[in-house]
Amino acid sequence: MNKAFYTGASGLRAYQTGIDIIGHNISNSQTTGFKATKPEFRELINSNMDVNKNRELADNEKIKEGNGVRMWHDDLNFTQGNFNATDYPLDFLIAGDGFFALRNDDGTIEYTRNGSFDVSIEGENAAFLVNADGKYVLDQLNQPIQLDYIPETRSIDVEKVKPRLGVFSFTNPNGLTRTDGGSFLVSNNSGAPENADPGKYTLYQGSLESSNVQLSQEMTNLIIAQRSYQFATKVVTTSDEIEQLVNSLRG
Repeated sequence: MNKAFYTGASGLRAYQTGIDIIGHNISNSQTTGFKATKPEFRELINSNMDVNKNRELADNEKIKEGNGVRMWHDDLNFTQGNFNATDYPLDFLIAGDGFFALRNDDGTIEYTRNGSFDVSIEGENAAFLVNADGKYVLDQLNQPIQLDYIPETRSIDVEKVKPRLGVFSFTNPNGLTRTDGGSFLVSNNSGAPENADPGKYTLYQGSLESSNVQLSQEMTNLIIAQRSYQFATKVVTTSDEIEQLVNSLRG
């Protein structure tokens, strides 16, 4: 099978992945604290078409043929999302670098920019800060935050919540692994979590961070990726037609 077929097939694989990523970004444009992923593509290594002639040419004049395209990076975009004032005292927004920490039922810890929290009443006298999925929000020592709870009035002291919130940072946040719920897990590339430098973030109460997805840019990226996918499809189709023609001539 000729090289053009494989070149086109590489484009189909790469741009289908890109379209999936862009679609995921668009579908989460209203998700609190969501961070978009940016797909980037790169051509595969070129090969010399005429080895003998290329020996006589400078590097920028050599005659080469491409071998397709591949997904090069799918980096997370951690630019700040817009501020959304809610006036709910258990909503928190990190302006700057940092993540909130959540503890899963199996003991693993995940990190998020979504500061939409609530209260979990446990027993008669205990109350803990949790997210919408019931996961414990952790303090600076990675411990669940037990709230000052008054059983008689079923109320908590909201003023004491903000100072206890843990905010964590990573040497390489782009190395974090995204979870299905939009949070992140530590990986070998991200480095270990550390208490964030207070000088690099500000914590706001009564506000949430919107998704940083720019719909206009994502739609532009989607059109480009779709057109590229269509061109790759044409290359595969044309290659197949040429192959059939050659085989019929041989017959």
